Amino acid sequence: MPATSQRPNAGTKGVPRADREAQIVEAATEIFGTRGFAATSVGDIAERAGISKPLIYNYFGSKEGLLRACLHRAIDILAGEFERIASGDAVGLERALRTLEGTFALLEPQPWIWRLFFDPTIPRGEEGIAAELAHYADRFTALAEEGVGEMMRLAGVDDPLDISALTAVWMSVADSLVTWWLEHPEETPASMSARCLRLFQVVLSAPLPPGLAAE
Repeated sequence: MPATSQRPNAGTKGVPRADREAQIVEAATEIFGTRGFAATSVGDIAERAGISKPLIYNYFGSKEGLLRACLHRAIDILAGEFERIASGDAVGLERALRTLEGTFALLEPQPWIWRLFFDPTIPRGEEGIAAELAHYADRFTALAEEGVGEMMRLAGVDDPLDISALTAVWMSVADSLVTWWLEHPEETPASMSARCLRLFQVVLSAPLPPGLAAE
């Protein structure tokens, strides 16, 4: 009986290639984000995904190529949540708090997605990886600028440098809060959202020292 040829888009064991690639990327994202890029081998990922090492090289070319695919997927997941919130009715501080709330809920079952971006062992100088990280920064900075600019204009402030400065502050604060939360697994998304609300209330209600005023 003549051998049957496999379709170009077919994966292994009858699984479509796109589905198999998604399975590998999902497994790799968890392991990279949990152990770190340097401490993870292609064999570790193949074992987790239930496939062979050669298949990973066939699909992604290299361990770095697989990391690029993981970063791309993580960006789409996070940005999709942020864009969903941005398209809603929340504005100003409410939008900021809703963004944090959505981030906590999204990351609770998959915290490795966030940790992936902060892994110090990622080869950030590799061209494709640098491009993905730049895309991450551009996409999230644009969303932050939009939200902060909206909040500033509602307060009657439209100075571009003020908006730029507060955008930098917001992004740093948001990153710090999410990172702190991931280091305190006893905190649920609901309790962390409530904590953020309290913290913002304290900061915003603090009186200015005598003699200080915005010029």
